[in-house]
Amino acid sequence: MSTIPIEVQDHNPHHSAPPGIKRWLLTTNHKDIGTLYLWFSLLMFLLGGSMAMGIRAELFKPGLQFFEPHFFNQLTTMHGLIMIFGAVMPAFVGLANWMLPIMIGAPDMALPRMNNWSFWILPFAFTLLISTLFMKGGAPDFGWTAYAPLSTTYGPKSTDFFIFSIHLMGISSIMGAINIIATILNLRAPSMTLMKMPIFVWTWLITAFLLIAVMPILAGAVTMMLMDRNFGTSFFNAAGGGDPVMYQHIFWFFGHPEVYIMILPSFGIMSEIIPTFSRKRLFGYPSMVYATCSIAFLSFLVWAHHMFTTGMPVIGEIYFMLATMLIAVPTGVKIFNWVATMFRGSLSFETPMLFAVAFLIMFTMGGFSGLMLAIVPADFQYHDTYFVVAHFHYVLVPGAIFGIMAAVYYWLPKWTGHYYSEHLSKVHFWLSAISINVLFFPMHFLGLAGMPRRIPDYALEFADFNRIASIGGFVFGASQLIFLYIIIKTIRGGEKAPALVWEGANGLEWTLSSPPPYHSFSTPPLVP
Repeated sequence: MSTIPIEVQDHNPHHSAPPGIKRWLLTTNHKDIGTLYLWFSLLMFLLGGSMAMGIRAELFKPGLQFFEPHFFNQLTTMHGLIMIFGAVMPAFVGLANWMLPIMIGAPDMALPRMNNWSFWILPFAFTLLISTLFMKGGAPDFGWTAYAPLSTTYGPKSTDFFIFSIHLMGISSIMGAINIIATILNLRAPSMTLMKMPIFVWTWLITAFLLIAVMPILAGAVTMMLMDRNFGTSFFNAAGGGDPVMYQHIFWFFGHPEVYIMILPSFGIMSEIIPTFSRKRLFGYPSMVYATCSIAFLSFLVWAHHMFTTGMPVIGEIYFMLATMLIAVPTGVKIFNWVATMFRGSLSFETPMLFAVAFLIMFTMGGFSGLMLAIVPADFQYHDTYFVVAHFHYVLVPGAIFGIMAAVYYWLPKWTGHYYSEHLSKVHFWLSAISINVLFFPMHFLGLAGMPRRIPDYALEFADFNRIASIGGFVFGASQLIFLYIIIKTIRGGEKAPALVWEGANGLEWTLSSPPPYHSFSTPPLVP
């Protein structure tokens, strides 16, 4: 077996882009579009994070400090929407744009003009969403889930703009997913069969199918909201024969696969980084592929575990409880395989590997609290408390955000041609990893003690844990400025990185193949 050549000759006629701003507006180059996605997601990450800082500042002590309850709920809604649809998803699409063609030996994405369009929809969508903060009556204040009747009967006028922005985001996601599927299925190098693809490519192929399956469901839900608000229908209005709980069913049939859309690409990133810094072939490659497919399939069968308290029949509660526990099995297989890859490997702990190890530990913690929430009688106690907030932030921040950061540190030298400061990047890692636990771990205790979520004021007995969480939040937020500085400094210059990025620094060969071929660390890759 031989490795996949890292450098693909660029024969795409579109790649002689014009200079200046026109280059970025008109580009069809997958690397440029990947860069645009990544910068956009970083901007949204900092904006959504600043909103989280506002939330934690308000919750630093009991009483109303800075915000009225109405504006506090607008902040929580916008924070959730911006982080999910503006930070995490565009970052993963950016990584896919940059790396997929290189990994499969393709000259570019299959549909380069649509690729450009799918990105440039996003700034308009989020400008529309953020503009609702400045409208009369304020931004949507019903949480990112937009439950009826809060969003239909009682939602502010700006809700219609929120619905339109969701439609635009969905169009962008669907176009990006079609492009990724077309690229992977049609443009692979001749010798690359599906079971020879890097795991990152596999996870994105499955994620793209999930996106195409679920984004129209969200579009349907918000369209029914629009009809209820403006055209006299009663889809979710009980007075007209509708059912507000139906909205929850439709939303979570989108929402639960969406959770895996935000984590599967991270699984692929871990499956590239851990073998590289363990100097070992990925353990159980086929089982990783099948586990990813199983997770995607099962994600459609567990949506109502978000709805145990809505009064569903006991048989329904039992089914969703057992199905939710079942989805932990393929996830556990993946965790086991990553640990087995590291076992007796020649480990080195550069920054990408540190983020990967932190991902393994904290994502597993989030998974265990998810299993606690899957148990129906217990969920009745945890539901709508800060325990739920702790659970999904333990899954999404170390899961999705740390996965993205690990990928950036792993591939940044390849993208820029320069090494970043290893010292500064480790400072960023340790500040982030410690502060994230200081921020979210106390929330488990707040939830178990009964503190409800989405409230700006609270009883005195919750004050100490909230103060600790807020301090952790401020440190985590400030540490991301170091991340921004590292990225800009690396782009502008630094130690030159060779073609085999990790070979030059640490005796590691840059390999895109997972599993990498046997003995690939002692022989150079073939060149075309």
